[in-house]
Amino acid sequence: MEIIIFTQRVELITSYGERRDCADQRISDFIYTCGYLPVPIANKPEIMQKIISEIKPSKIILTGGNSLVKYGGNAPERDETDKILIELSIKNKIPLYGFCRGMQSILDYFGNDLVKVSGHVAVRHKISGIEGITEVNSYHNEACTKLANNELSVIMQSDDGVIEKIRHKTLPIVGTMWHPEREKPFNDRDINIMKGL
Repeated sequence: MEIIIFTQRVELITSYGERRDCADQRISDFIYTCGYLPVPIANKPEIMQKIISEIKPSKIILTGGNSLVKYGGNAPERDETDKILIELSIKNKIPLYGFCRGMQSILDYFGNDLVKVSGHVAVRHKISGIEGITEVNSYHNEACTKLANNELSVIMQSDDGVIEKIRHKTLPIVGTMWHPEREKPFNDRDINIMKGL
């Protein structure tokens, strides 16, 4: 079974003085449903790079959670982990899928700005574009409304102009603003994104 590594959010537990890496169990369920073995990785760049060199994952997923530090987030180690994983993906041509915060990391890496948006937290809404019209979940406060970098293509947008799906023009990199693991049951659209990378 092919291995997919996935990132984890950082939770600050002040009563214990801990910075915890954690992920919704549904992320592992989603990856396994897609036919891959899910392996979470720590937000410790030196350890993460060693893990990647040892297990040689077939794909990488940048998951949701934690705003980027430049937009008010408090997990710089997460920003660094995402950046290194994007660079490793590009260097080694490892397919990469980023959702929600993961897509924001991809957008930021390629020089695109995020803006505050409203009406995108704990709602469902329609998106449209070259893949037609569909409905997705939404759990984000920051988003991109205009690409500044022509390496990425807009695939889908919401009615208020938020870019909801992107694809790199030459590399196997895809991003969505929705959470595939929060669909019940898992959506064939999202499973196909994973398998199609």
